[in-house]
Amino acid sequence: MLMNILTYGAIAVALTAAVGALTTKTFHVETVIAAPAEQIWGVLTDTAAYPDWNPTFVEVQGAYAQGGKVLNKVQDPSGSVLEMTATVATLTPAQELRQKGGVPLVITFDHRWILEPVEGGTKVTQHEVDRGLYLWFWNSDWIEPAYAKTNAALKARVEAQ
Repeated sequence: MLMNILTYGAIAVALTAAVGALTTKTFHVETVIAAPAEQIWGVLTDTAAYPDWNPTFVEVQGAYAQGGKVLNKVQDPSGSVLEMTATVATLTPAQELRQKGGVPLVITFDHRWILEPVEGGTKVTQHEVDRGLYLWFWNSDWIEPAYAKTNAALKARVEAQ
């Protein structure tokens, strides 16, 4: 009897882990900013100034450093502020800022800012992949529009400089 309970329990845990690992949502927005990547990078990495311009990432505590941790405060459409600790996984100046965090199998995020030179300026992309069981219960419809607002605010800030 105990062996059956342990066996079925192990199977349930394995299935839950598999479902959590396989459940994903992807968010992707991009814009072109009429400025060099270095100028955009300067705004993106100035975490102290985020409250002045960023409508989504309303505050970032800490400095971006390879392998370092930052606390992102993200405002949802209701005005609630969600706090997420992230590890800086990639920091390639004027090219890529990648942050990862969350609780494995429950919900994790892999958020990237990618800067690519294009004719007339720099293409700025926010690309995020979220994974985990919580995605089945969380309404994330607001994420892509919020990231689009952030890209527009970044564009306005950089092009006004």
